Amino acid sequence: MAEKSGKFETEQAKQNDDVNSRATNDENERDDLEEGEIAVNDDVSKAVMHHPLQHSWTFWFRSSSAKSSTEADWERSLRPIHTFSHVEVFWSLYNNIRHPSQLTTGADLHCFKNHIEPKWEDPLCANGGKLTATFQKGKSDNAWMNSLLAMIGEQFDHGNEICGAVVNVRRQERISLWIKNAENKAAQLSIGEQWKGFIAYNEQIVFQSHDESRRSDRNAKNKYTA
Repeated sequence: MAEKSGKFETEQAKQNDDVNSRATNDENERDDLEEGEIAVNDDVSKAVMHHPLQHSWTFWFRSSSAKSSTEADWERSLRPIHTFSHVEVFWSLYNNIRHPSQLTTGADLHCFKNHIEPKWEDPLCANGGKLTATFQKGKSDNAWMNSLLAMIGEQFDHGNEICGAVVNVRRQERISLWIKNAENKAAQLSIGEQWKGFIAYNEQIVFQSHDESRRSDRNAKNKYTA
């Protein structure tokens, strides 16, 4: 675990040397981009890939301007942004994509294992659920970054149960980890407790099954808390 964490910290330090020198330009570029777009520069296109991840991951985005009155509308509005499989490419993407505090209300940003779509109907998601942490508007950036690092860095004891993560920007910001098996309570509680430590979260993290969410939508009951 320590070796994995150290690898990410070392790569972050290297990336920050370059990023800090271009911080103002990068911020201006991000401001000019549409939500969900990535600045195409040398960070992304010429990243030297020395540290492969255990899994490949894909960023997905759903715009706040997308109309989603039906399930079909929602699916059409969801689009993949970029797939990565190395530490260096992750940092290149992360440093060139809008963070939750920069997204407009109604937007959703996902990071899922490659070949798993962030949809209830995906075969690997259909019987699962989600653990959710809630933040004040504009206050989830660090938690989002640390959630991604823990997830793609395989820091969870039950990481094989995790499909991906999503941040939903509404009146508040909600970060959720999607889990494969809603019936594996021991795994969900373990993931929830570890997650709280990774993101320094002192409130309750709640778990809801996708089945309950489908039936009840906003009135879905929490199955349990961590």
